[in-house]
Amino acid sequence: MATFFQNRHSTLQTLLFFLLTISSLNSSISSLNITQLLTSYPDLSDFNSLLTTTSVADDLNQRSSLTLLAVPNSYLRNSDLIHHPSSPYSSIADVIRYHVLLQYLSWSDLHQIPASGKLITTLYQTTGRAPSNFGSVNITFSPSDDVVLVHPPVSYSSSNATILSLIKTLPYNVSIFTVNSLVIPYGFDLMASETRPPLGLNITKALIDGHNFNVAASMLTASGVVEEFEADEGGAGITLFVPTDDAFADISTTEKLQSLPADKKAVVLKFHVLHSYYPLGSLESIVNPVQPTLATEDMGAGSFTLNISRVNGSVAIDTGIVQASITQTVFDQKPVAIFGISKVLLPREIFGENPIMNTKPQIGAPAPEISLSPENSPGQPSHLSSPPGFRGDMNSSAAVLGRERFVVYGTCIVLLLLYLVV
Repeated sequence: MATFFQNRHSTLQTLLFFLLTISSLNSSISSLNITQLLTSYPDLSDFNSLLTTTSVADDLNQRSSLTLLAVPNSYLRNSDLIHHPSSPYSSIADVIRYHVLLQYLSWSDLHQIPASGKLITTLYQTTGRAPSNFGSVNITFSPSDDVVLVHPPVSYSSSNATILSLIKTLPYNVSIFTVNSLVIPYGFDLMASETRPPLGLNITKALIDGHNFNVAASMLTASGVVEEFEADEGGAGITLFVPTDDAFADISTTEKLQSLPADKKAVVLKFHVLHSYYPLGSLESIVNPVQPTLATEDMGAGSFTLNISRVNGSVAIDTGIVQASITQTVFDQKPVAIFGISKVLLPREIFGENPIMNTKPQIGAPAPEISLSPENSPGQPSHLSSPPGFRGDMNSSAAVLGRERFVVYGTCIVLLLLYLVV
């Protein structure tokens, strides 16, 4: 009997230790802050300051896997590019984004790179401002002299940097290396004027350049709604969720999207658009959201809304009929964000059991109020804080981890109760 209770006590201790370990792990992840990590390295103070002043740090703190190439003060201060009076911070920000690799790399990973090199996507590529694959870097390793080089993906580029040392690693999530120079993307004009004309993005062209959105581009052009979208680029901006060509191919023939009359098809297209600019980091910080769309503004408050949440590490968009996920960033430059999604968003008001027959605007129906918080005002980092259910604190990923933590705790408690009952 004594052995029995000793075993139960030992098992109870194990479960409690597991709970404490998970709690500690979640706490360390949720409190991750790249700029705080760099404060321990005085020789990286200038680079750390650039991360903050250009607001690149806000995006880094929301990513779960990255490699940062930091330039020490001694090398950074020798760069005339940073201190050139014509260098606006908007241009420098993209150069800093070019030093954020969207993949965790360890020393051993770098030393296993083939002689031909390896292309790694950077944060700059996600902005949509990098032509072709020029938002990637090519990393090469020379075993003979143990040198790892980072340079743009063209052999004739003169910009390159040598990786000096690994200064910090959080295995499988974050690694920080120092390099001996800034790497400038090929064809990048660092001296571009800060006073740029309005974006005036050609949405159809941006989709065609994305190579996997031909159906959506054709539908937008044929319907004429793309002109309305482009007219909304100013002010609060817009966020488009665009199905891939494969997503259109997967639609069941019974749903008959293509056979809809023109007015209803236009409503479906507007159902894919939010009337505010939300970068990926903002979409990833959602708590119980129900978001109005451009179709909501046409059809009346409370209709044609999207439920946006985080599921299995991805942003999920639920219409009540289908659930799609964001698969890629096609374009991201304030005030326009375009994301590729895995499925066509089918509104229940048209494809559900009780479809709305009249697609004309409801007279007197109040338009949903989609306003921007002070943090999201022009010139400030964009946070999704004003729409209901969204979290505006971008300095912590606790909201993202809340559901996972709840599941872990719940599972452990159930196992503990079952064990005590038995």
